[in-house]
Amino acid sequence: MQYTTLGRTGLRVSVAGLGCGGFSRLGLGTGQSTDHAIGIIRQALDLGVNLIDTAAVYNTEEVVGAALRGIPRESVVVCTKASKPAGDAAFSVDNVIDSLDFSLRRLGLDYVDVFQLHAVPPAAYGQVRDTIVPALLRERARGKFRFLGITETAPNDPGQKMLYRATQDDMWDTAMVAFHLMHQVARTQVFPHTLARGIGTLMMFAVRGIFARPAQLAATMRDLAKAGQIPAWLADSDDPLGFLVHPDGASSVTDAAYRYVRHEAGVDVVLFGTGDSAHLRSNVASILKAPLPAADLLKVREFFGHLQGVGLDVPPPSTV
Repeated sequence: MQYTTLGRTGLRVSVAGLGCGGFSRLGLGTGQSTDHAIGIIRQALDLGVNLIDTAAVYNTEEVVGAALRGIPRESVVVCTKASKPAGDAAFSVDNVIDSLDFSLRRLGLDYVDVFQLHAVPPAAYGQVRDTIVPALLRERARGKFRFLGITETAPNDPGQKMLYRATQDDMWDTAMVAFHLMHQVARTQVFPHTLARGIGTLMMFAVRGIFARPAQLAATMRDLAKAGQIPAWLADSDDPLGFLVHPDGASSVTDAAYRYVRHEAGVDVVLFGTGDSAHLRSNVASILKAPLPAADLLKVREFFGHLQGVGLDVPPPSTV
């Protein structure tokens, strides 16, 4: 495993971080058992992954807590999140603090390393900064968490306006950012500012359905070509990202997608989610590989660098 420092937090974290939400939710989303999900976490720890990211809304905090029993607390960086309840017009102080307290109970921990406000839309940012953050800082002083983070609602904010605003302020220790092969907005909108302020970054959406489902990728390429946004020849291929897969390049499109994100300037941790042991090992192996060849990186920037909001599909709400 390779490790890095998560911005100004000073936390030494694995460059591969286990995400406990997404489509798989450690396998719970596909019908696997709690014991299976615990096993996925333990296998990630055995591979050297020491950052685990969950959230109240994922309904995986109890599984994370069970998996961490007996593990030295200081050896794992635990991140969780509070969301705005569906249908509520704004975040509320009471709901966020209740969420923090419930998360600690479900995790069985006295504190979390990073507590994040989850999926903050641009219109809510001012209220979050001015009302929610002061209340949370009082909870931090009580020892409930160590560092404060914010995450974006990527499908609803493809221009990353909220994160741009957040990176101009001083209270955020970490930011969770959507960035991938065909959605490169953060290169100019976010990373220069997180680097300047020492804000640690956690990457989401590195690999979503678009890179794992060839039919979805091909359909997206056809739509983009029809709109004049990409070269037409990319839409004529059944394997439009196949130019990245060759003996000196990536072993698969998924491999290319992880490696592309991992080596972007400004990226600290690449989050991945899985409920499958083989995928777990494969994902970690890709994140640990060398950068893609320079010629391939130039093509990715040339073909897709101007796109916004492509491939930001989200999983359905948890029913557990």
